[in-house]
Amino acid sequence: MSKERVSRRQFLSYTLTGVGGFMAAGMLMPMVRFAVDPVLKAEEGGNFIATKQKVSEITDEPVRVDFTFKQKDAWYESDVTNTAWVYKDGDKIVALSPTCKHLGCTVNWNTDKEHPNQFFCPCHYGRYTKDGTNIKGTPPLHPLDVYPYKEKDGFLYLGKAEPRKEA
Repeated sequence: MSKERVSRRQFLSYTLTGVGGFMAAGMLMPMVRFAVDPVLKAEEGGNFIATKQKVSEITDEPVRVDFTFKQKDAWYESDVTNTAWVYKDGDKIVALSPTCKHLGCTVNWNTDKEHPNQFFCPCHYGRYTKDGTNIKGTPPLHPLDVYPYKEKDGFLYLGKAEPRKEA
């Protein structure tokens, strides 16, 4: 034992500091966990989302395919519906995003009477060819994004839209 004695004032100071530290840690830990927990939680499911489109029914004519998935923003979970224009090009399936690369409007297939068999954006008269390539002289500067796809049990599954690499 040490020969130096702890005064009452030092003992009270050490005791209050220790108790205060434990109380602060006890209040802060739940707050830290509340903030960090959604980031550390593992994602459920996979990267591909099921659609109701049967692969056997896809033709060479683009058709609109809607698909819904659950999106989680921190603690808020909601259902989100996305759309793709899907068609077959030979044996390959093409799934294009309907979002115009100019200002984000929605493009539609074959709705412009002057320019048939093209994707048309009614907001600023943007046009795309069937494969999603932007037509020079119209507002969009980039081609439509493409969805990666896979087939499972005869149904089409789509991933997250990606910018085209070849264009």
